[in-house]
Amino acid sequence: MFACSGASMERTVPTTASEEIELYIRTIYSLLRSTAEVQIRTLEETHAGTNSSLHPEARSLKLDTSAFIYSALRLPDCLPQVHSIILGQSASVFAQHGYENIEAWQEVSARARRRRCFFNRKDTLACFIASGSDIEDILPAVTAYQIEWNKLHLLLQRVPAALLESACQNADSQARQSVCELLGVSSDDFERLRMVFAPDFTAALREIASRRCHFGLRLLDGSLIEYWRATRAWMENILRACPHLTERPVYFVSSNTHAIPNLITGFAFRVQEELIAYLEKEGDPALLEEWERIRSGQFADGRGNFLYYLLKKYQATPQGRKLIEAQLAAERDCGITRIRSTHSFDVDAQVIDLARVKPQWLDPRLATDDSLYLLASNALILNIDYPLGLAAYNILSKVAEAAGDVLGVYIMGKAASLNGVRGDVMIPNVVQDEHSRNSYLFQNAFSAADVTPFLQYGTVLDNQKAVTVRGTFLQNARIMDIFYREGYTDLEMEAGPYLSAVYEMYRPKRHPVNEIVNLYGVPFDMGILHYASDTPMSKGKNLGAGTLSYLGMDSTYATSIAILRRVFQQERRRVSA
Repeated sequence: MFACSGASMERTVPTTASEEIELYIRTIYSLLRSTAEVQIRTLEETHAGTNSSLHPEARSLKLDTSAFIYSALRLPDCLPQVHSIILGQSASVFAQHGYENIEAWQEVSARARRRRCFFNRKDTLACFIASGSDIEDILPAVTAYQIEWNKLHLLLQRVPAALLESACQNADSQARQSVCELLGVSSDDFERLRMVFAPDFTAALREIASRRCHFGLRLLDGSLIEYWRATRAWMENILRACPHLTERPVYFVSSNTHAIPNLITGFAFRVQEELIAYLEKEGDPALLEEWERIRSGQFADGRGNFLYYLLKKYQATPQGRKLIEAQLAAERDCGITRIRSTHSFDVDAQVIDLARVKPQWLDPRLATDDSLYLLASNALILNIDYPLGLAAYNILSKVAEAAGDVLGVYIMGKAASLNGVRGDVMIPNVVQDEHSRNSYLFQNAFSAADVTPFLQYGTVLDNQKAVTVRGTFLQNARIMDIFYREGYTDLEMEAGPYLSAVYEMYRPKRHPVNEIVNLYGVPFDMGILHYASDTPMSKGKNLGAGTLSYLGMDSTYATSIAILRRVFQQERRRVSA
């Protein structure tokens, strides 16, 4: 809450200091100073003592299925074979510590977290990290995984092998009910575990039953300078692909790597007949019903989102793979250059030349009566796959240093909502950053009116107050209650670091600490949009233990459309001037 009285301003910030969580963070970094491998069991007691909202049953003998699933989805699937985890900022850091040619190992990935990881096919996992936020994300997830693995290991000793085999193979069997009772889990939770550990759930449970889990972890270099070097290498990789980025005006967008290219190329509309033929052949009842509603005019504006979703599913099939190259060719025709991260953290980028955008191909929700101004534009969009936490500060700082004039900064990302439902869109104008402890006040370029026309299933909540948290596991019920009491209902991980970088883009000094920071004088356009992927106050399944699936695209595309319309609007004014 902010109150003005004359020239003074007071604030009530969400004081989130928790002795348990502060102890956890201090313990993590004190252990990682060691040059030897740290045993994750050393963290288990401190982890359980935080009473994390993501891991409420950490101390209990009861299996916390949601915490196990959450951590498993954010770690590579090879983890059951891993004994040692090593963290480093770049290939050169790994090489300096004896891990030569790490990128020749098997590349592996998590299903719900982007991070470049390599597995030696034996017992060691190497992960590239972009900032301290990765450490505060990886270690709690690994610790939760180990705690729950070992609980399940003990519980499985009660289950005869034949009974377990039968339960895994037959969803409706008496055997499954008996196994669920022995494990102390519901049938729904057992099914969720089966989906996570597919395709061979039986083999996965046998592996868990056969041994306890003991991870060791080592941070090769925790220096700030190595994070900066990794970010510089990331930026140099982009400049090699698009050297003109240094000379042209730039709109910086942090979103994802699929929505904006889909909207600009409109490729799915041009292959609609093939996509619908695939849908009808596949016969997914829910998607067929949705298509009938769209075709009948009930949700006519949802046609694009539906086709984009269907395109992704179709391209994952053998017969649909031919459309991947066709889509990439369409992107190149529209001036879109994709740049894959190499030798450092996983944040892919796209550079879009606005003068080469084809107005006739644009998604109908972007089309205007006058698109000729784009032909006269010399501006670029630099769209990056949104980073995690403090990496956002490093990246935007480096972009501002290397690129031409920055005309706009637009941030789109996931958040947890304390007052909304999944699929809602939150538009903040206050951000409390737990990294810098600053309260940032700014004029958001977006309002509800910019997003509402393109959102079918959710609500747009503008004039919100956001908190940039340090980590997903580093929150508990007491902290959530403090946030809510102070009116902070939008919990996310990137806005604060981005705003710290924005401050340094037009002020002559480093961003302050623990102050009210007024960003109303920013000399370029700036907007932040968050879509709710989690609702921690709902007491349902915990954060991120599920997926948004098709309906989740609604808010993703609504926010992406708002960003592109804003860029086009700003560029029309600039070109006209």
